[in-house]
Amino acid sequence: MTGTSFISESVRHAVELAACAPSIHNSQPWVFVVSEERIDLYADRRRWLPTTDADQRDLMLSCGAALHHLRIGLAAAGVAAGVYRMPNAAKSDLVASIVLGEDGTDRVDATLSDRIPLRRSDRRPFRSWPMPEAFQRQLTERAAEQGALLRVINDPDARAVLVTAFAAAAAAQSGVPGYAQELKDWTDRPGAEGIPASNVARPVSPTIEAARDFGEQRVLSYNVEPEEATLLVIGTSSDDQLSQLRAGEAMSAVLLEATRQGLGNCPLSQPLEVGSTRETLQNDVLGGTLSPQVVLRIGWAQEDPLPPTPRRPVEEIIGEPPTGE
Repeated sequence: MTGTSFISESVRHAVELAACAPSIHNSQPWVFVVSEERIDLYADRRRWLPTTDADQRDLMLSCGAALHHLRIGLAAAGVAAGVYRMPNAAKSDLVASIVLGEDGTDRVDATLSDRIPLRRSDRRPFRSWPMPEAFQRQLTERAAEQGALLRVINDPDARAVLVTAFAAAAAAQSGVPGYAQELKDWTDRPGAEGIPASNVARPVSPTIEAARDFGEQRVLSYNVEPEEATLLVIGTSSDDQLSQLRAGEAMSAVLLEATRQGLGNCPLSQPLEVGSTRETLQNDVLGGTLSPQVVLRIGWAQEDPLPPTPRRPVEEIIGEPPTGE
């Protein structure tokens, strides 16, 4: 691409909103190739975390979230768009093509666009208030609209299995060469990427049950009453890359709806990054009926708002296909 002057302000802003999507360790693994007729979304494997995400599941989830954010941005600007997921088997990095001006059948809630800049991945302890059942139903509906299923893990035995799976995954990953270094490299990283130290909490009492251990990088402390966090799992009927992409879209929809309802939220992928714990979730938490794709932790957040995590400028994420396809 020799320039971006032809890109309309509405399309440019939609891409900026897409860049606010959550991604594994805020790696932002995407590139948007924009022409006058369409936007092609590519997974940028140059920003893939191969030790943490050996199966590239987190990569596809991240791109799915960016795709959903983009769809919302276009809808809010009144730009019709037809969405084609995984449109070319010969181009594995091309995860979606969005044809501008085409009145497709995909629908999103454009009113969620004003929630996008406000959403945060909140790793702090939540307050000790339960989530209303009406909110749980709304979040479940949001996931279903994007082609995935959301299971609220209310059963105490299933929740205990899920929490134990986090510890088991952490133990397994601790023995993987390079894992600790990769985690460190993407935490408190200079520039507009990675997880800033200001967004990583060290719980004092009680411990956060389902938190990834960031080790020495954890710098904030919160001493709160026992928290009331709801754990939810997004699952799909299949487990191919298209399913993972759709799960990322569903994750985006659920997190934005939770933000609109005033709920703190954080996606958690650690037990899905290890084959044995992913199997445990599928069989012992979801009853063998779904392929688990991501865990969500949702509850009432601390009163003090979190600062935004950094994002690369739009000029860096609009460009050529990352593989030269």
